[in-house]
Amino acid sequence: MGLERAEEARATMLELFPQGFEEVDRPEGIELAAYTDAAGEERVWAFFGGARAADVEGGWEDKWRAFHRPARVGRLWVGPPWERPDPGPLAVVVDPGRAFGTGSHPTTLLCLAALQELEPSSLLDVGCGSGVLSIAAALLGYAPVLGVDVEEPSIEATRVNAAANGVAVDARLVAPDEPLPHADVAVANISLESVEALPTRIVSGTLITSGYFASEHPALAGYEHVDRRTRDGWACDLHRRPG
Repeated sequence: MGLERAEEARATMLELFPQGFEEVDRPEGIELAAYTDAAGEERVWAFFGGARAADVEGGWEDKWRAFHRPARVGRLWVGPPWERPDPGPLAVVVDPGRAFGTGSHPTTLLCLAALQELEPSSLLDVGCGSGVLSIAAALLGYAPVLGVDVEEPSIEATRVNAAANGVAVDARLVAPDEPLPHADVAVANISLESVEALPTRIVSGTLITSGYFASEHPALAGYEHVDRRTRDGWACDLHRRPG
């Protein structure tokens, strides 16, 4: 399976099974597996045109947790509530629930690193998901922090996770094309198409973008490209408005 096809399949599996799925490298390609019932199996057939089902032994609920592993990025530790944070770094404890992200995806790690290289100020998290970037920004001293998303489960997850981490983060539901609130810094870990549409919706002076492959280079009208970092085939870019 090619890189683009694999990523499309992952995105579909995230929509079908937001609670998590397993990815295994096989000699013949990548295998994506979810613990589900007959209804979930039917959804897989509908989207992929085929699937292989097998009974699993007891205790699969605990195995699901193994899919979400903690990560360390600079001054931050990010992980789910069933893992013990490392001593020393700022801990971002996030339960993904029905929203995307516990912080271990390369694009999230890249954004977390980029946030630590800027002077904290007001921040807008576009596509906040489970709130990882919003919470991390608040812990790093950014304020006020606002997360926006087009999915209600993401807003709920961000609010719950922010409260659990004891930080002040606002979260609001927005329409896909509406103008976004002002902040000095905006971070957007979303699709390439959505990233390239941001200049018509946003007025932030500094913009961190990710969510796309390293082979892709977003063109943002009105912004200058300042820096790029990559990880495992993914990219994160820093842009600033001139002047």
